[in-house]
Amino acid sequence: MKITDIRTAEVRGHGYSLFVRVYTDEGITGTGECIHGGSGAPQLVAAMKDMLIGENPLDVDRLFEKVRRAYIFNGALAGNVVTALTGIEIALWDLAGRAAGLPVYRLLGGKFRDKIRVYCDCHAGEENNPESYAKRAREVVAMGFNAIKFDIDDGSSPYKLDRWNWSITPGELHSMVDKVAAIRSAVGPAVDVCIDMHGRYDLSAGIRVAQALEPYDLMWLEEPVPPENVDAMREVKRSTKTPICTGENLYLRYGFRELLEQQAVDVIMPDIPKCGGLSECRKIANMAEVYYISFAPHNVCGPLGTIASCHVCASIPNFLVIEWHWVDRPHWHELVLADPPLIQNGYITVPDAPGLGVELNEEAARKYLRPGTGLFE
Repeated sequence: MKITDIRTAEVRGHGYSLFVRVYTDEGITGTGECIHGGSGAPQLVAAMKDMLIGENPLDVDRLFEKVRRAYIFNGALAGNVVTALTGIEIALWDLAGRAAGLPVYRLLGGKFRDKIRVYCDCHAGEENNPESYAKRAREVVAMGFNAIKFDIDDGSSPYKLDRWNWSITPGELHSMVDKVAAIRSAVGPAVDVCIDMHGRYDLSAGIRVAQALEPYDLMWLEEPVPPENVDAMREVKRSTKTPICTGENLYLRYGFRELLEQQAVDVIMPDIPKCGGLSECRKIANMAEVYYISFAPHNVCGPLGTIASCHVCASIPNFLVIEWHWVDRPHWHELVLADPPLIQNGYITVPDAPGLGVELNEEAARKYLRPGTGLFE
């Protein structure tokens, strides 16, 4: 079997997802999805294609490294080069599973679990007050989720010194704590609550928030300080009983090495369809397991990329929960052919069909294409 072509499609969602399809001389295809590759990702996939035409698509890891090493002086360690290559990698796994007649998780070593727990990213309340946050929390839990996440960083807060200074004032801290207290009171003790600060605060602020939120038994506090300083993240972790999570802006296993070696977090959250793909993120999870650190993927993808991530989550022991970021975008469920919907009572059942186990709904995808682009043309 040989690769004959690779084509892309940009579909609206959380920004635009890039769908990648690999074609072969035996008529078998594979489709992947990657995210946050920017407007240059389709052009990168087109350039990478020249290195893959004529290759055996079943050599997934070798082909990944062939392309990545060719970009060693052009962004091979992070950013949209890695993301574009991730879209190809996921498509190759889908193709390999279809060729073998097996679900991808079988090719990754089998599964530890049949169902993947999902947490709903609720963003924030409709209004910037505790009552609105509590209302939103109750609504999402009523949808069947037993794990939720809210954002509490607010650049427009009237308590801030200015948008550029990410220290924290007493008024801002009290506002954050009041919102989290309202969320916890609304959902009770049995629902996991995560809180995101988006890496926008300095070290002392991160420590103060983490310590102030200890009474609310969070599943984690996400990126209380910017992710590029591992030492600072470690200091926050060591200062508090609140679990600390980061990793959505890191790429490849090399990007996670120092974070894990310093045990600077309690939970890592690689974005699988962004930072390297299925094989790479399974390696990251295995590295984390050595340090007894949980694996909870960041995920803003459509359903195809989400299901791809679920195959990794099924294949590792230290999986905790995966994100769902589309609660306000009802067309998420349209983009694959699935009956019933993929998410049921806060869980996704891992498909047993060959490859990723789901089919892109091309009719729906055409409705949400980036203007002026085509579907795998």
